[in-house]
Amino acid sequence: MVTCLPVCDNLSMTNSRAYVLGTGLSHNGSVCLLADGEVVLAIEKERLTREKHDGGNDQAAMQYVLDRAGITLDEVALVVQNENFGMFRDGNTQYEGQDRLLTEATRVVTISHHLAHAYSAFGPSGFDQASVFVVDGCGNAYEDCIDIAPGTLVGDIPPGLEHAYYEKDSYYASQGGTLRTVAKDFSPWGALGWPLTPPSTMHSSGCTYQTFSRYVFGDFSDNGKLMGLAPYGRPGRFDFPIFELRDGRALLCRENLKTFASPAKSRTALKSNFQYYADVAHYVQKEIEDALLYTLRDRFERSSSRNLAYAGGVALNAVANTRILREAGFERIFIQPAAGDNGLAIGCAYYGWLQVLDRKRVRSNRTTYLGASYPADRIRRAIAEAGVEVEVERSSDVAAQTARLLAEGKVVAWYRGGAEFGPRALGHRSILAHPGLPGMRDHINTNIKFREDFRPFAPSVIAHEAARYFDCDGYDSPYMIQVFDVRPQYRDQLVNVVHEDGSSRLHTVTEESEPTYFRLLQEFGALTGLPVLLNTSLNKRGMPIVETPEEAISFFLDCALDVIVLDDMVVTKSQSRPARGDRVRGLIELPSPSDIPLIGMRIASLALTYNLTHATPDGIQDSGEEIIVSFNDTPGTYKIPYPPQIAMEFFRMCDNAHTYTDIASRMQLNIDTLLQIAGTLSQKGLLDHAALATPNGTTPT
Repeated sequence: MVTCLPVCDNLSMTNSRAYVLGTGLSHNGSVCLLADGEVVLAIEKERLTREKHDGGNDQAAMQYVLDRAGITLDEVALVVQNENFGMFRDGNTQYEGQDRLLTEATRVVTISHHLAHAYSAFGPSGFDQASVFVVDGCGNAYEDCIDIAPGTLVGDIPPGLEHAYYEKDSYYASQGGTLRTVAKDFSPWGALGWPLTPPSTMHSSGCTYQTFSRYVFGDFSDNGKLMGLAPYGRPGRFDFPIFELRDGRALLCRENLKTFASPAKSRTALKSNFQYYADVAHYVQKEIEDALLYTLRDRFERSSSRNLAYAGGVALNAVANTRILREAGFERIFIQPAAGDNGLAIGCAYYGWLQVLDRKRVRSNRTTYLGASYPADRIRRAIAEAGVEVEVERSSDVAAQTARLLAEGKVVAWYRGGAEFGPRALGHRSILAHPGLPGMRDHINTNIKFREDFRPFAPSVIAHEAARYFDCDGYDSPYMIQVFDVRPQYRDQLVNVVHEDGSSRLHTVTEESEPTYFRLLQEFGALTGLPVLLNTSLNKRGMPIVETPEEAISFFLDCALDVIVLDDMVVTKSQSRPARGDRVRGLIELPSPSDIPLIGMRIASLALTYNLTHATPDGIQDSGEEIIVSFNDTPGTYKIPYPPQIAMEFFRMCDNAHTYTDIASRMQLNIDTLLQIAGTLSQKGLLDHAALATPNGTTPT
């Protein structure tokens, strides 16, 4: 059974417990601790470093987990690890030139990528017998895989190229408490020099999806945006396949990608040709779904368990997941909530317990609340540090009081207990709102999340009420990674959680899974007739989900949230709080022309300096100008890498009065170039932005 830790600063455990530490050093790095076969703590590295998708060296995440558990590495029986490209052949004590916590005395086992994903799904699935499917962007090379078995290869690996073919998809069957390999498919690395080509494995569906995400949005950072854009697209624009489906394999038709020669280079470009890019997203989404179903049906014939456990980054595609649920032939499906590389640590830990230590499997309750809770006194200190900016009340019935605020049209940050592990907020680090008030979705996207206006929000609903509002066939969706249609008669009442095609990415809640959140939905339903809430993660674009109470309060004060509830403390903004100019702090990946830049609050000073390289009898020669920035929150300085006079003029116009369009016009600069520069400065915290109001200038009520 997976358990959450109690509220305390140091979580001491008796030395009689057997600990296994799992660690994944890919992108989206993480560390997980099992105690006697139960997951008791897990943390994603990005939650600590505050850098989205952070991975690599695991020292910080490992130390955090050990400290919060109140143990040392010497008390851990086994560490199991995975890196994406390699098998730690240079040793375990360093990674990418940096020290790790591991020593030569630490017992360490290294496993390959898809095997770690597979155990992350099977371990907590609750199935005694199951098939396990893994599909992602790129796994380990063939030469690194420890799960190759005779007769399991789908396709051939040319002799001498074992280092150049990488895991594409893998399929396993449970055997007792462990897994045996049924089928594995590999792909060569992609080709350079093509206008559009996968960044790593050529035939990988995950890499193909990443490729088109970059084509449409300019980066690989959030492939889910492509899924969100797809419902705006129209079928039929492209009449050729992305994949050739044959012999149980999905193989990229690379020649067909030549058609796509107009990547969006800015948000402006995306908006100006929105329908084209929406049509691309729709086309790619459908092609990926068809490729997955074809592959999975082939694997089902090779090992036909009626239970499926599923992981790998592609398993986060909620639309495809629902088609798999309904069309692939399985009766029950468990999808690892942290299906991407953040889940590798969980798989490593389960592999250590089940395979290496040969211990009995412990039944899991499948919770995602695997973060360590923060004690009440720390929450009170975080609130107190906000001083006169906030008003605070301790609630005797936090569910009922919050339900009333939501029914009145307030947008509430909901912070409770340990954080969810994985990309979805499921009632511990959530932003909540009324699902039916007109304008609410646009308000949250614009003034709180600071993200694209086409992106949808998910509904949380009481599980036994879900089929009334959603065409979910009685299926539960506890991790918000399945999509179902909203029943037509309720679409107006749930307008803020209904996507363009009438669907919703559903989150079903039971009393057993989260009692307080369940009761909040009950109370809101009693007031409004709708046991449904808009639920989105407690962060903004480009920011990891908040981890600590201090981060939660800071985010609350820097955006248009009305209320934040931290356990039983209800916090609102003081009417007499000093004006912050409705400032949005940093981390906007690419601003839009209508955004209003402000000089970042990190900046202590901007200085235009002259570098005097030498003097001659004729005077000073070779002088050069630079802008040097010093900060409030860190020692050292930063040199602005742009022409000084232009940069100074730009900063002078960051006065809460000029949009980027205004600035580009006055300075005679290309708007796309200016936005790219602003995105770089924003990522470093050198620019903040003014929050925008709703069209009528108010928060929706």
